[in-house]
Parts: sequence; C-alpha cells; structure tokens
Amino acid sequence: MSSLRLQKRLAASILKCGQRKVWLDPNETTEIHNANSRQNIRKLIKDGYVIRKPNAIHSRARVNKRLEAKRKGRHTGFGKRRGTRNARFPTKVLWMRRMRVLRRLLRKYREGEKIDKHLYHELYLQVKGNSYKNKRVLIEHIHEAKAEQIRSNAI
Repeated sequence: MSSLRLQKRLAASILKCGQRKVWLDPNETTEIHNANSRQNIRKLIKDGYVIRKPNAIHSRARVNKRLEAKRKGRHTGFGKRRGTRNARFPTKVLWMRRMRVLRRLLRKYREGEKIDKHLYHELYLQVKGNSYKNKRVLIEHIHEAKAEQIRSNAI
C-alpha cells in the first residue's frame, strides 16, 4: 500500500480541518494516490472519495442529570466540599444583603412618615450594630417603639 500523507495533508488544508478528520476512501487508493495537487484533491472531494468526518458528539446528558440531582440537594455532603464555608458562600454577602434589606425598610418607613427622623437614625445605628437579624424582628421593634412613643405622649 502506498503512502497517502501528501493527499491527506492537502485535503485537510482544503477542508479546513485536521488530518484526523479526513477520510480517504480505502477502495479508491490508486485514484487518490495519483492526485498530487490541490485541484485534483478538490475533484476527489467533489466525487466523494475524500470526506471530512463529522465531529464526535460530546454528550452533556450525564452532567445535566447530575446537576438536576444537585438542585435537589444530592452530592453536597461534607465529603464533596473543598472550600471553607466562607469561601463557598461568604458571610459578607449575607451581611450586605441583610443591611440593604433593613436599610431599605427604614428608608421606606421614614419617607412614608411611619417613623420620624430621630427614630430612623437610632434604628439605623442599631441595624448597623447587628441588633436585628431580619426584617420581621425590626418591624416588631418599630411597632413597640411607636407604641411606647404614643404612651409617653399620652402621659
């Protein structure tokens, strides 16, 4: 059997792919062997003696199945964790979210005149000082503070 390295190289160049993607018809080796120019190789490609192989399929089915399971909470035990808790989900992010939620609530209450600017400022500093763990607790405290104000005003 004669070497078809030249033909394979030329075909790869013409087909704009790697040499491993070029298929030379084993039944037509003599015909292919005689082709020694790009023009001849183009003719063989047109005739179907030289073909570009299709790309191999790289399936994501297994990956998708695993991600689906992960969404349900599987495969996330201690043995699967590499980073520290803080690296996986920073406490700073939690803090920032909480601050923004509580400060937004205080702003809304101040603009809606549910609380005056003095109570707002006092609560703002308490929020910053980590006195309220969530919105519900802060709202409860605001109601208590307002009730206390009303009581003191009545006296």
